[in-house]
Amino acid sequence: VTLPPRMTLNQPSLLYGHLEDLQELAFIERPIRRSLKTAEEIDQLTVDEDLNDIERAVYLLSVGQEVQRVSVISNLPSLVRQNPAETFRRVVPKVREVLNGSGAEIQLAAAASFLTILQDDIILIHTHTYSILKTVLLHLNHRDPVVSSAWLETLLSAINALPKETIKQEVLTPLLYQSQLSHPLQARLASCRILGKVACKFDSHIVKKELLPLARSLCQDVEFEVRACMCRQLESIARATGTELLPELVELAGDEQSSVRLAAFDTIINLMEMIDSDDRIHVVVPLVMSVCEESQADEAVMVSLSFQFGKLCSGLTDDQKGQLLQRFKALCVAGPQIEGNQTDGNNESTLIRCNCCFNFPAMVVFAESAHFLSALYPSFSSLCCDPEVSVRRSAAASFHQVVKLLSSDVQVVHKELLALLQDDALEVLDALMTHLEETLEVVLSKGENLMLDNKLSELLSALLLAEQKVGCSLRWRLHEKLLQRYSCLARLLSGELLHQSFTPRIFIILTTNKVLPVQKEAARTFCTFLRYNRRQEQRQEMMERLIQDLAQGRSYWNRLRFLDVCEMATEIFSRKYFNNHFLIPALELVHDPVANVRYKLCQLLPRLRSSLRLPADKQLLQQLEFCVQKLLCREKDKDVVATIRKVTSSLPETTLCSSGLSFQKKQERDLLDQKKEKEEILLLEMVSLSLLIFSPVHCLFCLNDICCVVRNSWSANRVKAN
Repeated sequence: VTLPPRMTLNQPSLLYGHLEDLQELAFIERPIRRSLKTAEEIDQLTVDEDLNDIERAVYLLSVGQEVQRVSVISNLPSLVRQNPAETFRRVVPKVREVLNGSGAEIQLAAAASFLTILQDDIILIHTHTYSILKTVLLHLNHRDPVVSSAWLETLLSAINALPKETIKQEVLTPLLYQSQLSHPLQARLASCRILGKVACKFDSHIVKKELLPLARSLCQDVEFEVRACMCRQLESIARATGTELLPELVELAGDEQSSVRLAAFDTIINLMEMIDSDDRIHVVVPLVMSVCEESQADEAVMVSLSFQFGKLCSGLTDDQKGQLLQRFKALCVAGPQIEGNQTDGNNESTLIRCNCCFNFPAMVVFAESAHFLSALYPSFSSLCCDPEVSVRRSAAASFHQVVKLLSSDVQVVHKELLALLQDDALEVLDALMTHLEETLEVVLSKGENLMLDNKLSELLSALLLAEQKVGCSLRWRLHEKLLQRYSCLARLLSGELLHQSFTPRIFIILTTNKVLPVQKEAARTFCTFLRYNRRQEQRQEMMERLIQDLAQGRSYWNRLRFLDVCEMATEIFSRKYFNNHFLIPALELVHDPVANVRYKLCQLLPRLRSSLRLPADKQLLQQLEFCVQKLLCREKDKDVVATIRKVTSSLPETTLCSSGLSFQKKQERDLLDQKKEKEEILLLEMVSLSLLIFSPVHCLFCLNDICCVVRNSWSANRVKAN
C-alpha cells in the first residue's frame, strides 16, 4: 500500500510536515490587544459620577463622542418622563445643535425619540410640542430619503397633538410651497401625506377652501408616484368634504399607471357608503366593471377587488347583480390550472381566492340563500377543495357563517364539511375548529334529514377521524381545542349515539394521553358527556368506568387523572350529584401508596369541603375530617405534610359554603347549584316521559329540544370553565 507523502514512515519527511504546520500557525498568529480601548480613549469616555441625568446628558451632547450622543438622544423619552421642564430647557436645545450637520444615525435616533415622546402623550403643554415641531420641520427635507421618511412620521404624529392654529401657520404654509412642481419628488410625496393627515383636523369649510384646490393640483402631478400617493389620501379629504372629489377619482381610475388606478379603485370602494344610489349605479359600478375588464392581467387590482367585493353588493340593478356574480365566480377560480389539479403557485392568485373565501358570506346574502345552489355552490365547493392550503384554511374559517345563512338548506354543503374535516393539513382543521360549535348547531338541528340520507354517520365518522389525526400529531394545543369544541356534542346528539361513538374515545384519551392540558380537557369533556347523558344506565356505566379504571386503577397516573376529573366535576355537576358519586372515591385515595396522589388530594381538599352542606352532608363531613386527621397523623412525605398543614390552617377560617367569598357571591353560587340540580332531575324525568310517549326516531329529536332547557346552564358553565 502506498501512503501519501505526509504519512510515509520516512522520519525526515514526517518532521518536515510538522515543521510546515508550525510555520503555517505562526503565519496565522497575530498580536492580540489586551484592551479594546487605550488609556486616552477611556479618559474621553469617562463621565463624572456626581453629575445628575440632565447634567450628564448636556455634557455628553457637548463634548461626547458620536456613540455617546446617540445613546443620550435615544434615552430622551426617559428624561422627559423624569423631568420634562429641565429636559426641554437644557437638553433639547443641545439636541438641536447636534442635529445640524450630523450623520444619519443621530438623525434617526432623534426622529425616533421625538416620535416616542409624541405617541406616549408625555407632553402636557403645547409649547413643548411646538418646540419639537420646529425641529422636525427643519430636518423634514433631509437629503437621505430614509432620514426624511423618519422625520415625516414624527411630523404626522405631531399633528395629532398640535392645535389648529399651529397647524395652519407652521404646517399648511410650507405645505403649499413644497407641493409645487419645482420641488423634489420626495417633498411632494410628503405634502400628500401631510395633506391627508391635516384634513381631519379642520371643518368642512376650511378643507374645501384651502385643502381641496391643493389636493386637485397634486392629483394632476406629472409623476405617477405623487398621483398615487395623493389618491390614497383622498378618502380622508372626502370624508370632510363629501363626494366632491368623485370626478377626480373617476379620472384617476383610468390613469395610464396601474398603481394610480389601484389607489383610485381602493379609495372609491372605501367611500361606497358615502356615495348616493344614483352615482353608485350609474358611475361606480360601471367604473369597477370597466377597471376589472381592463385589468385582467393586473393581479394587484384583482387582489384589491376580491378583498373589497362585499362592499359593492348593495343598491344595484338586477343586471349589475348578475354581472358582479359572474365576476365573483371568476375570481373564485383565479389562477391558471395545470395537470394534477395544482395551481401555478402564484401568490397573487392564491390571495385572490383567499379573499373570495373571506367575502363569501356577503355574497350568499347578495345572491340570497334560496339561489345558493345554482348561483354559488360550485364556487364554494371549489374553494373548499382548493389545492392551496391557505385557501382551504380561509374557506374553513368562514364556513360557519355560510352554514348559518343557508339554515334549512345546510345539507347542500355536507360534502364540503366532510372534506374540510378530513383535510390533510392541520391548519385547515384548526380554522374549522374555531367555530365548530356554531357549525354543528345548525347542521345537527336538521338531524332528521341527516338520518334519512345516512349523512349523520358520515359526519360522526369524520369528526372521530379528525380527532385521531390531531391526536397522532404533535399539535397538542389543537388537540386541546378540538376536545373543547367536541363537548358541545353532549347537547346536540342523542345519548345513544354519543355513548357508542364519542364517549369511549374521550375515555381512551383521558387514560392514555401524556399531555396534561389535553388530559384535563378530556376530563372536562367526559364530565360534560356524563352530565348531559339522558339515560340512567349509561350514566351509571360511565361512573363505574371512572371508578374502576381511574380511581381504583393500577397506574398512579390514572388515579391522579381521577382527581383531575373530580376538579372538573365540581364545576359541571351540582353539589348533590358530586357528593353522591365522586366524593367518597376521591377521599379513599388518602390510603394511596404513592405520595403524588396524596399530595394532589391535599390540594383538592378545600374544593371538596366547599361542596358539603349541613346538616344533610354531616356524615360526608365526618369522613372528610377523618381523611384530614389521617394525613396529619400518619403522613411521612414532607411535601404532603407541608401541603396538608397549609390546607388545614386555612380550612377553619372558611365556611362550608366556600372559601373567602362574599355573602352575595355565596348566594349566587347557591342559586346556580340549585339550578343545576333541578336541570339534572328535569332531564331524567323528561327523557323518561318522552321514551314512553314517542317512537325512537321522534324521541331523538324531542331530546334535542329538551336540551334547550339546559342551554343557559351550559353557556354559564362554558364561560366559567374558560
